Amino acid sequence: MRSDRARTPLGLAIAAWAGLLFLLLPLALIFLYAFSTEEKSYQWPPPSLTLKWFEVTWNRPDVWQALTLSVQVAAISTAIALVLGTLCAAAVSGSKFFGREVVSLLVILPIALPGIITGIALRSAFSLADIPFSFWTIVLGHATFCIVVVYNNAVARFRRTSGSLIEASMDLGADGFQTFRYVILPNIGTALLAGGMLAFALSFDEVIVTTFTSGQQQTLPIWMLEELVRPRQRPVTNVVAMVVVIVTFLPILAAFYLTRGGEQTVAGMGK
Repeated sequence: MRSDRARTPLGLAIAAWAGLLFLLLPLALIFLYAFSTEEKSYQWPPPSLTLKWFEVTWNRPDVWQALTLSVQVAAISTAIALVLGTLCAAAVSGSKFFGREVVSLLVILPIALPGIITGIALRSAFSLADIPFSFWTIVLGHATFCIVVVYNNAVARFRRTSGSLIEASMDLGADGFQTFRYVILPNIGTALLAGGMLAFALSFDEVIVTTFTSGQQQTLPIWMLEELVRPRQRPVTNVVAMVVVIVTFLPILAAFYLTRGGEQTVAGMGK
């Protein structure tokens, strides 16, 4: 039976695999050096392999402190982004007003700008307002770009959701909360979940903005950078890097599968 799919040219297949190797080989090295017995340098090949660094990492309180801080910051930043990003998306997609496109541009601007610009701007604003650097300054810094991720997902789904569904709900006697709960939320739920997962992953491994807003506190990526300059127990850094890869990969993978069939599942689309 003849296949409907065209056969991939050999040159294109080789280029695709070469690109994947270029992207994934450094990650494979991180995983490999997490098992190395050499603790002060990166020898190739590693002299031998061991599991002891996992126990060492587990028993280091500074790792747990940095991990806890990163999770807390990412969770709160994502929650803020879900609320504000969804409200912005609803306003931009559901109504027409003067300057709507400007508002949309300003919402996505923080993620379009280089991180160092955002970091400097936030640090200057906090200094002028005499706000001490703390846990909450990190959260506010991360929320600036987390909002963009949620907004982009939500506004795309809002624009594919028929306004007639909302009108029908209101005509049938539902109030605003009921309309949101039973009509709007089921249609945008997967987009919000995907946006929240991506926002959490971005916040969890953010470095540049955190550097300018953290003060003396260390999130996990900042801890890793400082550990790399110390010529001792370097495999511990690689073990932690493995955790970061897994923690950031799983939400992104889940978001991909949740939004893959979004166009076919939006009620009232195209009506």
